[in-house]
Amino acid sequence: MADTNNRQALVSLEGICKYFNVGPGKTLKAVDGITMNIYKGETLGVVGESGCGKSTLGRVVMGIYHPTKGKISYSGKEVDLKKTKDRFEYSKKAQIVFQDPYASLNPRMTVGDIIAEGMEIHNMYDKAKRQQRVYELLETVGLNKEHANRFPHEFSGGQRQRIGIARALAIEPEFLVCDEPISALDVSIQSQVINLLKELQERLGLTYMFIAHDLNIVKYISDRIAVMYLGNLVEMADSDELYTHTLHPYSQALLASVPIPDPDREAQKKARVLSGDVPSPINPKPGCKFAGRCPHATDRCRAETPALREVRPHHFVACHLVEKEG
Repeated sequence: MADTNNRQALVSLEGICKYFNVGPGKTLKAVDGITMNIYKGETLGVVGESGCGKSTLGRVVMGIYHPTKGKISYSGKEVDLKKTKDRFEYSKKAQIVFQDPYASLNPRMTVGDIIAEGMEIHNMYDKAKRQQRVYELLETVGLNKEHANRFPHEFSGGQRQRIGIARALAIEPEFLVCDEPISALDVSIQSQVINLLKELQERLGLTYMFIAHDLNIVKYISDRIAVMYLGNLVEMADSDELYTHTLHPYSQALLASVPIPDPDREAQKKARVLSGDVPSPINPKPGCKFAGRCPHATDRCRAETPALREVRPHHFVACHLVEKEG
């Protein structure tokens, strides 16, 4: 785990928004004003319900989507993703591991060509060295060099995800966005992929933005955790701190939904069921987006959008009802 007390920001987001026009006078606010740092050598877990904007945020960070507003900085330098040169240079430092290992690999290319493609685009090495690098990467992710001449359909889901990881590592990036990289895999394979990612991080000094639904996995792999709700950050803290001092009502409900692997304790656990429906992200109303489902909401919550504030050391919460300690 990275020491985030010695905080050197690798990726910085400032006021990042991503809006989509979905009809006359209708704007879907998938990501709505995200400001945060991702520190060098750490794993930042991003969690939340389906549709909260996690994957959209990851794609904005990668430059797959251009932000509607806000700016992205890498190692203190702003990245203008609309400029071809900036985007090209940034893509060598930041790569993504996609959720679906079936759809993210070109079925018409061999595994060797898939992994080597990034090296060719960035004009890295000669042909012989690229081939050697492909073999090295396959062995790094637990496959064999004989696999280089096969096609993606000849592999299992876990093996395909390993190929996706090898492709992401091919151009020697410093930062990886892992967009739900285990959700499409069997449970028996998930732990293998997670342990592989942790091993690679320690060996190569990588920094991860790890997007996932499984809160137990996120706790295991992450140094810090950011909780999203309808395009907004509602809470962010060190992993252990978030689990032991959960402050936002939504985060509390989210963590309460995690099954306990002990039948007796699980049976005694008090359910925390949220009432109401998730509001639409299209033209959202003013105020806290969670107010309609929060059992503690006040008139202020419904009228005024809460800012993300530091209420404990390195613990940030967007809630009017949480007081700053000390």
